[in-house]
Amino acid sequence: MNYRSLQAIKRDLKLGKVTCQALVSDYLTRIEKEKHLNAFLEVWGDEALAQAKGIDEKIQKGTAGKLAGMVIGIKDNLCYKGHKVTGSSKILEGFESLYNATVVERLIAEDAIIIGRCNCDEFAMGSSNEKSAYGKVLNPHDNKRVPGGSSGGSTAAVAANLCLAALGSDTGGSIRQPASFCGVVGMKPTYGKVSRYGLLAYASSFDQVGPLTNNIEDAALIVEVMAGKDEYDSTLSDKPIPDYSIEYKKVDTKKLRIAYLKDCVEHTGLDPEIRAHLEKTIDALKKQGHVVEPASFPLTDYAVPSYYVLTTAEASSNLSRYSGINYGYRSPNATDLESTYKKSRTEGFGTEVKRRIMLGTFVLSSGYFDAYYSKAQKVRRLFSEQTEAILKDYDLILLPSTPGPAFLFGQNDLDPVKMYLEDIFTVQANITGLPAISLPLGKHSNGMPFGVQLMGKRHDETTLFAFSDYLMNIPT
Repeated sequence: MNYRSLQAIKRDLKLGKVTCQALVSDYLTRIEKEKHLNAFLEVWGDEALAQAKGIDEKIQKGTAGKLAGMVIGIKDNLCYKGHKVTGSSKILEGFESLYNATVVERLIAEDAIIIGRCNCDEFAMGSSNEKSAYGKVLNPHDNKRVPGGSSGGSTAAVAANLCLAALGSDTGGSIRQPASFCGVVGMKPTYGKVSRYGLLAYASSFDQVGPLTNNIEDAALIVEVMAGKDEYDSTLSDKPIPDYSIEYKKVDTKKLRIAYLKDCVEHTGLDPEIRAHLEKTIDALKKQGHVVEPASFPLTDYAVPSYYVLTTAEASSNLSRYSGINYGYRSPNATDLESTYKKSRTEGFGTEVKRRIMLGTFVLSSGYFDAYYSKAQKVRRLFSEQTEAILKDYDLILLPSTPGPAFLFGQNDLDPVKMYLEDIFTVQANITGLPAISLPLGKHSNGMPFGVQLMGKRHDETTLFAFSDYLMNIPT
C-alpha cells in the first residue's frame, strides 16, 4: 500500500478494497522496516489495531468520523492519556500523561488512529533533530542528512510513508523547516486558532500545533478538526471555524495579489538554486495573471535575535517546572533538596536546553531586562505592524522556507548561531502570529527537496490553503 491522501483511502474503504486494520498492519510493517530512521520513539501497535477494528465497524454502520482511515503520528510533546510523553528529554523519563491534549482529543473524536509518538529535538528546541535525548532522526531522502527540527520525527514519518499524517509543533519554524527538508506539506495555523492545552510548553506566546501531510486537503481537514475554542486555553480566538477542507476549494485563485519579500529572496544566505526556483515561481505566477510584486522588509536580519531573546525568556520560565521533585527524572546522586534541583536539572536536560534556559534567565535578569527583553518586545511589535501593512495591500506573502536544503549531520554543531539562522525565514510567522505553510515545490541538484513558503492574513487559513493547492498544481 502506498496511500498519500485520505481521499484515496476513503475511496478504497468504501469499495471494500482495504480496511483500517489492514492499513495499520501495513504501516506497522513499514515502521519496523524503517526503524533505523528513528522517527518513532514508541509505537502503539496493538492499541492502533484495536482502534482500527472499532472504526471498521463504524464504517460498516455509516457512523465513522471525518478522519476515519487516517493513521497519524504525534510529536513527543503532545499529551495522550495513559501514554508516555517526554519532549524527547531525559528529564521526563518514564512520565505518563494523565490527560489528552485538546488536539489529540479532537482527532480521536473524529476517528483518527494514533499509531505512535514521534521523536523530536528536546523540548522542541532545535533545527536538525540532533538534540533528542533518544538519538537523532535520519532524513528518509538521504540518511547522512538531518530531517530538520524540531518536528523531525513527525516529518520523517510522513515522508517515509510510516503514517499518513503527523502532528508537530511550530515555535519558530519547527513544522515548516523540516517539511522543507523532507519534501512534505507543513502548516502553522494562526496563533490562537488551535489549542495549546496538553502541549509541553517551550515559548507559550509562539507555540502552535499544526499538521504535516502529503497534500493540502489533508492539512486543511486536520486543522478544521483541531481548531476552535477550548475552555482550557484562554488565548484562543472566538472566531467561528470554517470547514476548511470544503471552503478552500470555493476560493477564486485566478487573480490574487502576492508580495514576495525582496530582502529574503535576495538574502546573501539563501542558496542560489532556491533563489532561482523562487524567481521562476514568481514568473510563472505573473504569466498566470497574478499581481506579484516585491515588498521591502528590512527587519529580516533582526528576526532571529529578537526571536531567541523572547523564546528563551519564556523557556526559562516554562521549564522551571521540571525540578525532579514531583515527576520525571530525579538524580540518584541527590542528597538534599538543593542538590535534587541542581543535579536533576543538570543531568536531566540536554546541552541545547540548558543553553536556552541560561540565555532566557540572563535576558530576564536585573540590569539586562530593559536592554534585551523589553527591546525585543518592541521589535516584535514592529514586525507585526510592518507585516500587517504589507498584507493590507496583498493577499499573501511569498518567501523561502529555508536558506538551503537539508544539511549533513554535524555540520552546524560547533556554531549554535549558524544553527539558529536556519530559522531566519520561518520565525516571522511566529513573531507575528500569522498562519504560514511550507510547500514541497523544489528539488536541489544534490537530490534533496526544498520548500516554498506562503504567509497569510490573520485567521485567513482558507485563502492560504486555496492558493497553496493552486501553487502545487501549476507548472513552473
